Amino acid sequence: MKKIIWCLLMAPFFCTAQSFNLKPLNENTKTSLRGLSVVSDQVIWASGSNGSVGKTLDGGLTWQWMKPKGYEQLDFRDIEAFDQQKAIIVNAGSPAYVLKTIDGGTTWTEHYKNIDSAIFLDGLGFWDQNRAIIFGDPIQGKMQLLKTTDAGNTWQNISSNLKQTLAEGEAGFAASGTTIKTSPGGKVWISSGGTTSNIYYSSDYGENWSVFKCPIWQGESTTGPFSIDFYDAKNGVVVGGNYVKDKANDNNVLLTSDGGKTWTKPVTPVAGFRSGVAYLNKNMVIATGTSGTDVSTDGGRNWKHLDDRSFNAVQKGSKGNRIILAGGNGNVFELVINK
Repeated sequence: MKKIIWCLLMAPFFCTAQSFNLKPLNENTKTSLRGLSVVSDQVIWASGSNGSVGKTLDGGLTWQWMKPKGYEQLDFRDIEAFDQQKAIIVNAGSPAYVLKTIDGGTTWTEHYKNIDSAIFLDGLGFWDQNRAIIFGDPIQGKMQLLKTTDAGNTWQNISSNLKQTLAEGEAGFAASGTTIKTSPGGKVWISSGGTTSNIYYSSDYGENWSVFKCPIWQGESTTGPFSIDFYDAKNGVVVGGNYVKDKANDNNVLLTSDGGKTWTKPVTPVAGFRSGVAYLNKNMVIATGTSGTDVSTDGGRNWKHLDDRSFNAVQKGSKGNRIILAGGNGNVFELVINK
């Protein structure tokens, strides 16, 4: 009877018949992967340090690794791919670049360059194949915002659209390129961290903005939200913590049901610092970081630790069902769900 009551209270999380395991797709490549774009079950792109970009066309059985000529020393923290031919990459640090390929990575063209010593781009999000937004750390208190309406060929600086001045020590994190989330119709959420944490929200393609407090672990340069995802316009999740204390889980996962205006803690948190989070469906959510991976089967209210291996990013394919994780040493793994 006690077991039945316990299962009723905790179901469907701990009493589910599902099991999870991580399957390696690529290992021991000299790059720390942070950018990830899962186009389909077969086409996956990844980007990272040492100017590296990886691509598979057969679901991870074989990989092609490339370094855009002239940019071999850059750290490409985010990538957005549309198919096996077209992709856009963004690096962290100064100078800042946005590069694009339309021939599968054989050649890359430069479509944005900023040599300001303070420039640091954090993440890229597309609303559709033509419209996208990039955000970066503040310069003189102004979050850097770039927008394209022609598939990344040209970029307009729209930083002045965000009227709020960021606090001293408030900035973004580029640990996985996922502190920004775009949704159809012009919706975009951007999370900031450091000395203070906020959610910056626009519903009209970055023209006008609202700011909501994010009560996650904050107050130091190493703390704050490192990844954000939304299942729909109302329901979302943010993860982070303190990356120098990656096994601590004091307050590093929060949920919202009102589009980011307010946030609440789950019943059972993730097991440590997390830099990537993704909805797999309405109920199932995955989070990963340098101290491991967790999954929730009840919309983020309770989390179960799955594995201790280190990753930086996680993404479910926009088409198909593949769930891919990427991290250091060129590691790319798939989360396999057994029912």
